[in-house]
Amino acid sequence: MEKLWFITNPNSGTTSKPKCEALEAVFQESGLTLVNRTDFPEQKLPTGEELDAQGVDTVVLFAGDGTINAALSALEKWDGAFLILPGGTMNLLAKGLHSESDPHKIVHAAHQTDRRVALPYVIAGRHRAFVGLILGPAAAWARAREAVRKVRFGRLIGAARAAWRRTFSKRGIRVEGAPGLGKDYQAVFVTPDLDGLHVAGVDARDLGSIVQLGWDFLTGDWVAARAVSETRTDRLRVRGHRKVQALFDGEPVMLEPHETIRAGKSLETFISTRTEAEIPAT
Repeated sequence: MEKLWFITNPNSGTTSKPKCEALEAVFQESGLTLVNRTDFPEQKLPTGEELDAQGVDTVVLFAGDGTINAALSALEKWDGAFLILPGGTMNLLAKGLHSESDPHKIVHAAHQTDRRVALPYVIAGRHRAFVGLILGPAAAWARAREAVRKVRFGRLIGAARAAWRRTFSKRGIRVEGAPGLGKDYQAVFVTPDLDGLHVAGVDARDLGSIVQLGWDFLTGDWVAARAVSETRTDRLRVRGHRKVQALFDGEPVMLEPHETIRAGKSLETFISTRTEAEIPAT
């Protein structure tokens, strides 16, 4: 880790411009070379060819799940290293890769290690989720969450009402290939680990789960909602002939009917500052 390309979102509250500038100072004091910086989404993400042309060996990501997902998807074939810093609400990827939560300390530790690990993900078509995938009517809560992020409380009320109606509508979502999940659900959560996919169905008849689901969307911790039915599989599909609402790492997508959702694993390109003993079991 010597020559860096810094990708961030300086308009986010958690990755503000002063915080980004402070990290750049850490790069300099650590003897690292900052080759270039991308302020996403205002600026386009770099290509692998651009990174190689400038001799970049590490992409540093200081952002939330959506920005990280976009960058990793765009650079899936690049064989350099990625350093993920906690710059979002949940920071689940950063927590799994590092024992520290302070981005400055992580940079110093990363400069002293050559440890690279692979990460599991959920894949469907051209879309990937490294944190998790949500399917079904409850994915409509994403609009309400964006209104909270952008402090647009007028839109929040309308978005929350629409999400509530869809969540409690009679039409749910049904999947095949997930043992034990045979009925309609208002949300199906799919999260990856190195052994496959964990699948959880949330039933709208459980009022507590749906209230919690909506609250977790609004506060950002969208994988914390209580599940009703859980199982494991390597792949599954959504039943029916219509496109379905889906959230890949919190970003909305309309998924094609019968699209296969399966487990995948990246190359060993992610810098981890944890020791072998510290890595949490999956």
